[in-house]
Amino acid sequence: MRVHICAVGRLRKGPERDLYDDYLTRFDRTGRALALGPAQLIEIEDKKGGGLAAEAMLLARAIPDGSLVCTMDERGKQMSSPDFAKQLGAWRDQGRQDLAFVIGGADGIDPGLRAQADASLSFGKMVWPHMLVRVMLAEQLYRAASILSGGPYHRA
Repeated sequence: MRVHICAVGRLRKGPERDLYDDYLTRFDRTGRALALGPAQLIEIEDKKGGGLAAEAMLLARAIPDGSLVCTMDERGKQMSSPDFAKQLGAWRDQGRQDLAFVIGGADGIDPGLRAQADASLSFGKMVWPHMLVRVMLAEQLYRAASILSGGPYHRA
C-alpha cells in the first residue's frame, strides 16, 4: 500500500526536514516486507492566497485517485501507536492500494474536504505546527511498521 502525505506548504532544509526524511527512509525499509510503502510527500502551495477553499482544491487534486483519505486534524480520533499500527495493517489488508494523509496549513483543513475523508486522526487536543505534524506522522508510520514487523523499536 503506497502512502502519500499531501500537505500544504514546503518543508525546507533544517532539523524538521532531516527528521522527516530519516523516519520515512526507515518506514520504507521496514514497511517494504509488509507491503507498506513506499511513502512520498506531495506538497502544495496556495500562491494566490485563496484560503482554505483554495488549499482544499489543491489538496484534492494532489490525492491519488482511489486513495483512502485520512485527514490529520485536532478533531480526529486519538489512537495509541499499537492501535494506529493495527489500523494501518487493516487498511492494507482491505486491499487498499493508496493511503493519503492530508495535512492542512496554518488554518487547518477546509470543512468540506474534512467531511469527504474516510478517516481523521489527531495527535492530541493540542494544536501542532503543520510542519511538525509531518515529522510526527513519519515517525508514527515507522513505529507502526516496526510494531507490525515485531521489531524492537516500540516498547510498550
